[in-house]
Amino acid sequence: MDEKKLEEKIGKVPEIFRELKETDPDLYAKVMGLDQVIWDDGALSKQTKKIIAIAIAAALRDGHAVRAQMAGAANLGVSKEEIEEGLRVAFLLAGMPAYVHGKTALEEYFGKRQRK
Repeated sequence: MDEKKLEEKIGKVPEIFRELKETDPDLYAKVMGLDQVIWDDGALSKQTKKIIAIAIAAALRDGHAVRAQMAGAANLGVSKEEIEEGLRVAFLLAGMPAYVHGKTALEEYFGKRQRK
């Protein structure tokens, strides 16, 4: 998969993927194959999967993953309000720090837009 398509799908291509493509093309191909299986529409839509990924990344307090997944969610048309709802689930299960981490990234990425 070329980097432009990958970037459209996940939002931001981590530098490690670029390096992996050069240093271990076989592993890169396997990771990208798994990525394709995971992110394709199935019982859950791509959009729902992105919301789940953002909530998990927030619960893990992984700033890079939160930002990358938000960029991918925006590319898929996921709204700020949908992400906010996913972050509330993270709050319920992982506590206030997870919510604050995700909410801070959400406001940085989407800004403080009015709700529709």
